Amino acid sequence: MSERLDTVDGRQTLHIERRLAHPPEKVWSAVTQPEHLSRWFPAEVRLEPRPGGRIVFSLGGGTDPATESVGLVTAYEPPRLFAFTWDDDLFRIEVRPEDTGCLLVFRHTFDDRPAAASYASGWRTCLDELERIVDGRPAGPEHRPSALLHESYVEAFGLADGTVEATPDGWRVRFARQLTQPAETVWATLLGPDPGRPATVGDVPPAGFTTEAFPAGGITALDAPRLLEYAWPATGRPLGRIRWELTAGTGHGARLVLVQTGPAEAVADRTAALTVWRARIEPLAHRLAELAERPAD
Repeated sequence: MSERLDTVDGRQTLHIERRLAHPPEKVWSAVTQPEHLSRWFPAEVRLEPRPGGRIVFSLGGGTDPATESVGLVTAYEPPRLFAFTWDDDLFRIEVRPEDTGCLLVFRHTFDDRPAAASYASGWRTCLDELERIVDGRPAGPEHRPSALLHESYVEAFGLADGTVEATPDGWRVRFARQLTQPAETVWATLLGPDPGRPATVGDVPPAGFTTEAFPAGGITALDAPRLLEYAWPATGRPLGRIRWELTAGTGHGARLVLVQTGPAEAVADRTAALTVWRARIEPLAHRLAELAERPAD
C-alpha cells in the first residue's frame, strides 16, 4: 500500500504514488486533458491551463451552474506539475521521470480527517482508471470504491480511535467514524433483526446502542434514523450522556459521531469508554462494509 496520511498544521494530506511504464509526456496528457480527465476524475473538468487560471468542476455533467464549483489552478508546469484547489481542498499531481517511465505522485490536502479512508479508496479507484488510460486498455467497470478497501484504510490510518476532551463539567469521549452505508441501513443494523415496537423518549434504548460497561438509563433525545441519546447512571444517579448521531458523510455512507460525557472524577470510566466504544463500533462498521460488498439482487 503506497498510500499514507500525514497531518501538517492541523490539515490532512493523503499521499499516493504510482509507478507507470510510460514517459512523463504521455502521463501528463492523461492528467490534464479534459477528454482523458473525464474518464478517471470524479467530475467533469474545464480548465484554463495556466497558473491563476480557473478550473471548473461539474458533478452533474454539462454546464449547469447549480452543479458546478470553481477552483484555481495554482501550478501548471508541463509535463511535471499540476496543482489546483477544489472548494477548500488542495491537489498536487507531480510526474517525475524515471529510467523505466515515471513516478506519479498525487497529494490531496483537506480538513476532514474521518473522510480520509473514503478519499483514499476513491482516489485509488480513480488512479486505477488513469493507469488503464496510459496503458491503452479499455475502461474498467464503473463501480463504487470497495467498502472493504475503505475499512483497510481506516485501520492503516488509525481512524478508528476516539478522542478525549476536557469540558467545564468533566470530560467528553468522541468517536467520528465514516461508514459505508446510509443512515437508514446503519440504524436498522443497530436495531437488529427483531426491533420490536419503536422506541420513544423515556424508554430504555435498544441493545444495539448500548454496552454492558455503561448501564443505560432512559432515552433523552430521539430522531430516528439520525439521533439517539440516553443517560448512563451509576447507583441510580446519571453521570453523563451517551449520544449516537448519524449525519451526511463522504461518499455514499453516513458519518457516525458517538459521544459520551462524564464527570472529572470518573477517570476509569473515561479510559474504559475509549476501549469499549471502539470495540463496539468496529464490528458494526465491518458488518456494514460486508453488506455493501454483496451483489445486488
